[in-house]
Amino acid sequence: MTIVETKRTRMRETIRDAAIREFARNGLSGTSTQAIADAAGISKAQLHYYISSKEDLYQEVLGHILAEWREIFLLSSNRDDPRTAIRTYIQRKIQQALDHPEISRLFAREMARGAPEMAKHWPGLRAAVDEAAEVIRGWIAEGKIAPVDPLLFQINIWAVAQHYADYEMQARMLMGTGTDAPLDAARISEEAIQLFLLRCGLSDTERAS
Repeated sequence: MTIVETKRTRMRETIRDAAIREFARNGLSGTSTQAIADAAGISKAQLHYYISSKEDLYQEVLGHILAEWREIFLLSSNRDDPRTAIRTYIQRKIQQALDHPEISRLFAREMARGAPEMAKHWPGLRAAVDEAAEVIRGWIAEGKIAPVDPLLFQINIWAVAQHYADYEMQARMLMGTGTDAPLDAARISEEAIQLFLLRCGLSDTERAS
């Protein structure tokens, strides 16, 4: 990659990250291209050099979010060891929710308004969920975990992990964590891991050791 290409890639990442923050805060209709440009630290004219429209940028952001979530599963997946796979997946989902709550909030906002911009993204999400479900069904068939609903098992993990992004202030208040300190990722992750491993009929040898 040339220097010019590298600079262009970095600028697009800066714009995308700024757009995620603004869309998460104000939604698609409530976000202006000027606000995105300001958040990215560039002029509006510079922004429009990199994007064709606010709507196209929003679609790009949605695709990026879903790709990241699929990558978390793929990096965590271990077809031979469900205990390690589940533990790693939950840790990564919760860590992302804590480190980048705006990603979950943007997606939750889109779902809350009926997901009108998701039409082109549903097939990819469905395929990723089916892929994960197939792994879970394999574990069940091999007697490695207790029977679970492969779809609802995934959805429930998402619900727990993303709660700490979507309801961050509630979690901070109840856990006694000020806004100037990070939430306790280890405590949150371990509790969720135990919850889902027990549902699978597994004990956590890592914790026991």
